[in-house]
Amino acid sequence: MSRIINIDSIGKQRTQLSKAVVLAVRDLARQKDVTAETRDLASFISIALQTIADGIDSSVTAWEKRDYWIKADKFRMEWAWAGQTAQKMRTAVLSDDWASVAILSAHAAQKLAKIQVSENHRLGKPWIGAYRQLLAAQ
Repeated sequence: MSRIINIDSIGKQRTQLSKAVVLAVRDLARQKDVTAETRDLASFISIALQTIADGIDSSVTAWEKRDYWIKADKFRMEWAWAGQTAQKMRTAVLSDDWASVAILSAHAAQKLAKIQVSENHRLGKPWIGAYRQLLAAQ
């Protein structure tokens, strides 16, 4: 029997979401007025960061099984900001606090500064409809 390889792992999803968040932050920084796209961008950043935060524990279970506790804890501490920022961003979007959205998106951009997205990316615009999704989850 051959090995089963999961090509859609949590790590790959985290990488794709991180790149999408970087793109969303860039587009959000270009926005001048609050439009439907602005709401979608900020909502997507919140949803994506929460998805990343939810996948952290499942990412470190393999390390914990091998007794790499320090590596697992370091990884958790490295990504702890994602869940906190997602919650704050969600609250700011739902209360139309765009000054906080700007500060939080800059914080996310600073944390994801090492991630590079090429000009020829195939990510599209995953933030379309994210505001409705955020409202539905509320």
